[in-house]
Amino acid sequence: MTTSVPPVVPKSIPRGATADPETPGRTRQPLPVPASDAQFARATDTVYALSAVDKRGRIGDRSIVQVLGWAPGTRLDIRERAGIIMVRAALDGVHRIDSRGYLVLPLAVRRWCRLTAGDRVLLAADPINGVLAAHPLATLDRLLAGTHEAVAGGEVA
Repeated sequence: MTTSVPPVVPKSIPRGATADPETPGRTRQPLPVPASDAQFARATDTVYALSAVDKRGRIGDRSIVQVLGWAPGTRLDIRERAGIIMVRAALDGVHRIDSRGYLVLPLAVRRWCRLTAGDRVLLAADPINGVLAAHPLATLDRLLAGTHEAVAGGEVA
């Protein structure tokens, strides 16, 4: 013999009211949200990505190229400055975004920066100025070494 069981439907609670029977109709206060600290506020519209370089010099992350609005075939000027690879669109650029939308770093630039297949780079895109900086991790180590020492030593609050 089959017996049916009535469905269990919870009692609906009006929006803003509590389920506490001791305080019917009392509205809940919103949860506190911490104020953002100005120290951690974004100072720029820079977009970041971390990506690997393959054996042909192709940067695996295409989203950073899309942020800059660079379509396949966009001509680029690619230069190395102080260990950082600087890329910008240029009508007379020798390099291009490849047919699948990837940024390819030329061999000479990879050699200057000692990048090999599998190495990662921090990509920093400035969409307002149309500039992409690719920071090899070795360069980041040099740039951040003093900061890390100061923080580890308790010198920075």
